[in-house]
Amino acid sequence: MQPSTFLPRPATVLLAGLAGGLAEITWVAAYAGMSPASGIAVARGVTETVLPGAGDFGFAALAGVAIHMLLSVALAWAFAVPLLRRVAARFGDAALMPAALAALAGVWAFNFLVLLPALNPAFVALLPAAVSLASKLLFGAAMVAVLKRGSRAPAP
Repeated sequence: MQPSTFLPRPATVLLAGLAGGLAEITWVAAYAGMSPASGIAVARGVTETVLPGAGDFGFAALAGVAIHMLLSVALAWAFAVPLLRRVAARFGDAALMPAALAALAGVWAFNFLVLLPALNPAFVALLPAAVSLASKLLFGAAMVAVLKRGSRAPAP
């Protein structure tokens, strides 16, 4: 096993979060285009979850996308710096993808089985569980792809 040189730059973590968020949006939009689901309803649901009562406002869909992207960047920071850096240091860069996918599956489970049913039960029903899980796994894959391309060796 090769020692890891994984040390993401702040701009890389930002881009990784944006890439992950965009991967999720693209997946939900593609699914909505082939099913009765509504991507607009999902975006409004994000707003309703964070700002109860605001889901019907005219700006709700746009606000939902903005909130989603902010949360995506926060999630990338939460995993890129403390968790994935430790995984890479211990197991090598090849462990980043499986570690991220496992971690994001855990995030999905907490969000969709615990947090969202308490905050906004209607949001959980907007998409099938498999679709929302796939969305979160795509986030992880996109995030790691960007992080690995933008990592650097630590300064001596």
